[in-house]
Amino acid sequence: MKKIVSLLCLVLLAWTLPAQQFEPNWNSLNKRKMPDWFQQDKFGIFIHWGLYAVPAYAPVIPNSGYSYAEWYWYRLHEKQIDFLTFHQKNYGRDFTYEQFEPMFRAELFDPNQWAEVFKKSGAKYVVLTSKHHEGYCLWPSAEADKTWGRSWNAVTGTPRRDLLGDLTNAVRDKGLRMGYYYSLYEWFNPLWLTDRKRYVDEHMIPQFRDLVTKYRPSVIFSDGEWDLSDTAWKSESLLAWLFNESPVAKEVVVDDRWGNNTRGKNTGATYTTSEYGSGMDASVVWEESQGIGHSYGYNRNEKLEDYKSSHDLVLMLVDIVSRGGNLLLDIGPTADGRIPVIMQQRLTDMGKWLEVNGEAIYGTSAFRINCQWSEGKRPDKKDDSYMSGYSVANLVKPAAGRAHIECFFTAKGKDLYVMLPQYRSTVLLRDLKLAAGATASVLGSSKSLPLKQSGAHTRIDLSGFKPGEIAADLLVIKISNAL
Repeated sequence: MKKIVSLLCLVLLAWTLPAQQFEPNWNSLNKRKMPDWFQQDKFGIFIHWGLYAVPAYAPVIPNSGYSYAEWYWYRLHEKQIDFLTFHQKNYGRDFTYEQFEPMFRAELFDPNQWAEVFKKSGAKYVVLTSKHHEGYCLWPSAEADKTWGRSWNAVTGTPRRDLLGDLTNAVRDKGLRMGYYYSLYEWFNPLWLTDRKRYVDEHMIPQFRDLVTKYRPSVIFSDGEWDLSDTAWKSESLLAWLFNESPVAKEVVVDDRWGNNTRGKNTGATYTTSEYGSGMDASVVWEESQGIGHSYGYNRNEKLEDYKSSHDLVLMLVDIVSRGGNLLLDIGPTADGRIPVIMQQRLTDMGKWLEVNGEAIYGTSAFRINCQWSEGKRPDKKDDSYMSGYSVANLVKPAAGRAHIECFFTAKGKDLYVMLPQYRSTVLLRDLKLAAGATASVLGSSKSLPLKQSGAHTRIDLSGFKPGEIAADLLVIKISNAL
C-alpha cells in the first residue's frame, strides 16, 4: 500500500512541476530537445508564393542566386541587367513592383487539390512562405498594412482570401504537418528603411507572434536575418517565448537563421540549413532545400531541361536521408494559384516510389557509413551549405578512372536498407559482416534473396528476378536482422 501511495505522490508531483523553462540565451535554448518527429519524417514540401509569381522571371544561371525569381524586386533595385531589361520591355519603365499586387489574384487556388498533391508525394510536412523579403503577407497581418501604408496582405489585398489559413486547414486535413517560412527583414518596408529598432519592436516581433498564435506552425523556417545580429533581432527572447509560452512550444522546430552570427550554430535549439548545398552528416540535425528547377519562386523562363527528373529527385532524397538529413523540396505556384503540372508530375512520381520504398526512408537513421564507393579516385566534394554545385546524380554514374557510389545505406532497429542507383545481378557489400540469421529481400517483392557471407564481405544475388519484376534502378534491398 505504501508503494502505491508513493507512486501516486510521484505522479501528482510530476503533474504539478512546471515544464522546463528556457532563458533568453543560447546556452539555455540549446538545452531544448529537438522534437523527434522532424528527423523521423525526412521529407517536406517548400512553397514560395507571393507577388513575385506575377512577373515569374529570372535568368537561368545554375548555382547562382540570380536564378531566384522571388528576388525580382531586389534585382530591379540593383539594376541587374537581365531583370531590368525584361521588366522595362514587358511592363514599362514607370511600372513599379507594387503595381503587381492587383495582378496577384489566386483565382484558381484550390487548397484541397494542393494538399492532395502533397499527400500523394509522400511528404510528411509542408512549409509555406508566410511572407518573403518583399513583405507581402499571405494571411491578414495588421502590421503589414500599417507599416507599408497600403493593403499589403492577401486578405485586404486583391486575393481577398486568407491563402495561408486555407492551405493550412487543407494540409492538416490530409494528416500532414504545416509550417511557415518567415522573413525577418523586408527589403523596402518604410519602417525598416528608417528605423530598424522600431521595425523589430513594432513590426517584426508582434507580426511573428500573431502568425504563431493564430496558425500554430510545426516548423518555422526563419530567413532574411543577415543584416543584423541575433541580439538586434531579439531572437533569443523571441525563441524563449516560442519554446516556453507559445501554443506550439512542445512541437515546433526552427532553423538556424536568427542573426548574421547564427547559421550553423546553436544546434540544440535549431536545425542547420543547407541551400543548393552539399549537405551535412548525421552529427547535426540538418535539412537541405532545393527547387525542382533552379528557382524557388515560379520562373517562366525555365525550360524542361532546367527541371530535375523524377529519378534524380528520388536519388537526392536517398542521398540526403542516408546522411541523416531531411529534404525540403520547393515548388513555385503561379500567380493565379496553380501548381505547375510538371511539378505535380514530379511529386507524384516521388510518391509512387515512396509507396513501395518509404520504409527505407521514414523513421530511419544513418548507418555507420552512408554509402559504398567503387574502386578508384573519389571526386572532390565542396562541403559548402550554399550553392556548392554538388550533384549526387553525377556521383552514381560509372566513369573511367573515377570512383562512383554503388549504393546508399539507412538503418532502422536491427534492419539495414541498401539502396541501389542501378540494378546489378550481384551486389557485393564490402566490410559488412551481418548478424547470424539475417535475411534479404527487395522492397515490393515477397521473394527472399540468396545472401552469402564471405569473410568480412556480404554477397547478395539478384539474378533470380525476371525483367520487369523489380525496378531497374533505385531499388531497395532490405536486410532483416542484420545489425
